[in-house]
Amino acid sequence: MATDRTLPARARVVVIGGGVGGTSIAYHLAELGERDVVLLDRAELTSGSTFHSAGLVGQLRADPTLTRMNTYSAELYAKLEATEHPVGWVPCGGIRLACTPERLQETRRQIGWARTFDLPLREISAAEAKELFPLMSTDGVLGGSYLPTDGYVDPSQLTYSLAAGARAGGVRIFTKTRVLGIDLRDGRVHRVRTDSGEIEAEIVVNCGGMFAAEIGRMAGVRVPIVPMSHQYLVTDPVRPRDGTHLPTLRDPDNLVYWREEVDGLLMGGYERDSRPWAQSGAAFEAIPADFNGKLLSEDWDRFTEIGANAEARVPVMGTIGVRRMINGPEAFTPDNEFCLGETEVGGFFVAAGFCAHGIAGAGGVGKVMAEWIVSGDPGLDVSHMDIRRFGRHYGSPAYTRKRVVENYETYYDIPYPHRERSAGRPLRVSPAYSWHVEHGATFGEKSGWERVNQYESNVDGGDASLRPHDWAGRNWSPAIGAEHIATRERAGLFDESSFAKISVSGRGAAELLNWLCANDVAREIGAVTYTQALNARGGIECDFTVTRLAEDEFMIVTGTAFGSHDMGWLRKHAGPDVRIADVTGQFACFALWGPRARDILAPLTPADLGNEAFPYLTAQETTVGDVPVRALRVTFVGELGWELYCSAEYGAALWRALWAAGEEHGLVAGGYRAIDSLRLEKGYRLWGSDLSPEVHPYEAGLGFCVKLDKPFLGRDALIAARERGLTRKLACLVLDDPRHVVLGSEPVRVDGKVLTRVTSGGYGYTVGASIAYAYLPVELAKPGTRAEVELFGTWVPAVVSKQPLFDPRGERVRQ
Repeated sequence: MATDRTLPARARVVVIGGGVGGTSIAYHLAELGERDVVLLDRAELTSGSTFHSAGLVGQLRADPTLTRMNTYSAELYAKLEATEHPVGWVPCGGIRLACTPERLQETRRQIGWARTFDLPLREISAAEAKELFPLMSTDGVLGGSYLPTDGYVDPSQLTYSLAAGARAGGVRIFTKTRVLGIDLRDGRVHRVRTDSGEIEAEIVVNCGGMFAAEIGRMAGVRVPIVPMSHQYLVTDPVRPRDGTHLPTLRDPDNLVYWREEVDGLLMGGYERDSRPWAQSGAAFEAIPADFNGKLLSEDWDRFTEIGANAEARVPVMGTIGVRRMINGPEAFTPDNEFCLGETEVGGFFVAAGFCAHGIAGAGGVGKVMAEWIVSGDPGLDVSHMDIRRFGRHYGSPAYTRKRVVENYETYYDIPYPHRERSAGRPLRVSPAYSWHVEHGATFGEKSGWERVNQYESNVDGGDASLRPHDWAGRNWSPAIGAEHIATRERAGLFDESSFAKISVSGRGAAELLNWLCANDVAREIGAVTYTQALNARGGIECDFTVTRLAEDEFMIVTGTAFGSHDMGWLRKHAGPDVRIADVTGQFACFALWGPRARDILAPLTPADLGNEAFPYLTAQETTVGDVPVRALRVTFVGELGWELYCSAEYGAALWRALWAAGEEHGLVAGGYRAIDSLRLEKGYRLWGSDLSPEVHPYEAGLGFCVKLDKPFLGRDALIAARERGLTRKLACLVLDDPRHVVLGSEPVRVDGKVLTRVTSGGYGYTVGASIAYAYLPVELAKPGTRAEVELFGTWVPAVVSKQPLFDPRGERVRQ
């Protein structure tokens, strides 16, 4: 506790919330030399969700960034254990069982991921699992994995240890101090009002746990989390305390997990019949004001399935006494990822939504957030954890709840490729949606949008013998190949209305965009420019096209899932003379691509579509049929064609006109799965997989988008990188067996040494090859280098190839 209970009049940083997240951020801020930091808690430290957390620390995740964060956490906890404020860190190892062939495949895929992190994860048999955890039954167990460096920690001890370290670094901590309001000035945080006084602050960090949504509303910010009732029990003693420890045990096929608790067991799980808390009817996010250090009522009926599964796996669970049942609310997000980063309100940061794995990630969260606050850069690719990833529809508590509940109830489900969520659908639809339904579309969902994956009406035109092996063959359809080939040979029509569209206008628009973009975007009116926006390290923060519509008006088109993120990046750097608006829903967008695209479009428009009159990478206002459109001659598939934008109310008419005009030319309607296959052959990069804030354009093969003869954010870092010389480069690998198709993140080795992981890949129907992209050391990223890619425990030979694989001179887009 702080000796002086008087709040300071100001502080540079105010952290709200004294759980494991808030204290970790305070600890790491102090480590970075921040001395003017205040941490506030409404009650006592750990009185939110932290005190009843199970405390498991598993390091490996499907996501590389989270794995690095969790690995750092384990290292930090081991370091803190050796201090005068130990954290109860027990590096006992962790077992994950596989009880189905599919789960065993997942296990082998995870072991492949682990190789790329130098984590010593290994496959074990059922007998080896029992040897490590003698209390378990091997009935139905096919195998599993074991990571000896996993463990568990005491969440309360961890919090108090971090708080002690923060205090030693000058952080002032005030408990029993309730935040009543957050005042803004000129779009930034200015002051925190509490029941003990007011504090002016440059930066406020919302680490409120289940209260984070309530705290966010004080600043006008939506934090899309839902407290979920999560239960576990602690048993009476099951084995003597002899100085040894059982490993943690997870049985995802049966929805349960265990760890030791003194001389008993802690057992919990993720039931299929979940319960959101403090949300019923219209009373969304209505957490009682006095809910501090409290638990929810025991719900044994809802624990029945988990209890039966637990007894089947660990038979002693049926005879041993139960010391207590813990039912506590845990804040979950709609996608099971953390909510981190700066919000649309300047200086207002969030670190919340820990989704029951916050103890494992807390050390990494603290480090990332502290660096983000101090330097403006988290240092890692946390785009999938960035709070800006959530679109406006998550402003709806009802929609958020539906997604969170589905996410919780499928927590342990195998994440097969192209797995689709069903909650809250359909929500956002294109003007041509009913046409897609009538013509047999199979839909996927992204950012609330219904998007065509493929049309099952095109199945007969495909080749069923091309179905990939293993998981890549799930959710696959011959229609994908049919749509791909039709686009290459004739023409394809694609609905891209979901692509995010951002209007940037005003007197300072050109100056802002030319500063943020590595390419020259302040060109003539009608110019379309493909570019990246970089951070100060030269890493790629955004990847989009910019069309200049007027002297003071531009349109940015970016990926469906990246609109909120990219808007946040633009607004962070914009001055008062720039207007930035999300106009995605105002415009339909249909892409007509293929060698016959000009033949189809020409009869519908008065515009001259010839190369001289309408060059590649230009835009014109015209009409198509009865519809006024903005036509952009661009492509994401490597073929001649146009993206046609129209006001949404004209969308259905425009689609019908294009379809009718294309029938005699063999036009085929296609979906996003075909687009992905087409872009792979052309080597077009994807942000979020091939591109990230940790990769610069020269490494990604995008040096042609960099114009060093003008100033831009990240320029100095790029010049320094060029002077040092490239150490890695994005390479295109072709696997020897075309039926082995990568999903992403598979390890890649050369001469028996694992060097990297796959960023993206798939099957190219024109080139007839399985394609994978990966960053390789520059001396190995040369055509002819032999490599191997691991898929489900099998090393598949591959060779580095010239890229792009299709139309390397780019002649087809300009024909």
